[in-house]
Amino acid sequence: MRTPILAANWKMHKTLSEAVAFVEAFLPLVEGAEGVDVVLAPPASALDRVGQGLVGSSVKLAAQNVHPEEKGAFTGELSPGMLADLGCAYAIVGHSERRHLFGESDEFVARKAAALLEQDIRPIVCVGETLDEREAERTFEVIETQLTGSLEPVPAERATEVVVAYEPVWAIGTGRTATPELAQEVHAFIRERLAKRFGTDAASIRIQYGGSVKPDNVYDLMAQPDIDGALVGGASLEPESFSRIVRFERPEESA
Repeated sequence: MRTPILAANWKMHKTLSEAVAFVEAFLPLVEGAEGVDVVLAPPASALDRVGQGLVGSSVKLAAQNVHPEEKGAFTGELSPGMLADLGCAYAIVGHSERRHLFGESDEFVARKAAALLEQDIRPIVCVGETLDEREAERTFEVIETQLTGSLEPVPAERATEVVVAYEPVWAIGTGRTATPELAQEVHAFIRERLAKRFGTDAASIRIQYGGSVKPDNVYDLMAQPDIDGALVGGASLEPESFSRIVRFERPEESA
């Protein structure tokens, strides 16, 4: 049985005081939530204070990015060891914004994932196609290439520590969401490819969906057999909104 994982990716939002205020408001809203892993990924400037605020709760801390080297002349970067020192349990790698805005390759994403595992930090490895690629009917080709390249150095015995996030680029921040059936089709494909790489352990690897996830669509997405959670952007910026996603209520339950 795979435990659902709901992760908030705040991207470049929230000052330190805003991040602390979010944690103070959010934790009481999800107190007692069972059967789900909850993760907050604040900007790097707030990692330490958010981590302190989460002590004693079941909510885990994540970084939005990492450099694969442990030290060196990499101005502005944070190493896996630094993230471990801050208490990060997860880190996002390969997000479409990193791939497309900063030119990160599958090979670079793979190095990040492997370096995180060395520090016992679980990588959330993102894959996803653009609108042009989907319209050209290249979705599965693109996903397979990204998945193969980004997971290449992951040891088979640690495969279940990896989280995969399918984020169709055309649905991120646009208000457009893949239908639950369409998302399930891609998630099933990802699981099939994971099985070719990792064998029966693929059944235990969690695959999140990301792309305009909101309180009113998360239930139907989570009802799909191969969707094991969500990587949430805009809707995770407000405590009430993200707490409803964590509970993935039926829409009528919150009406």
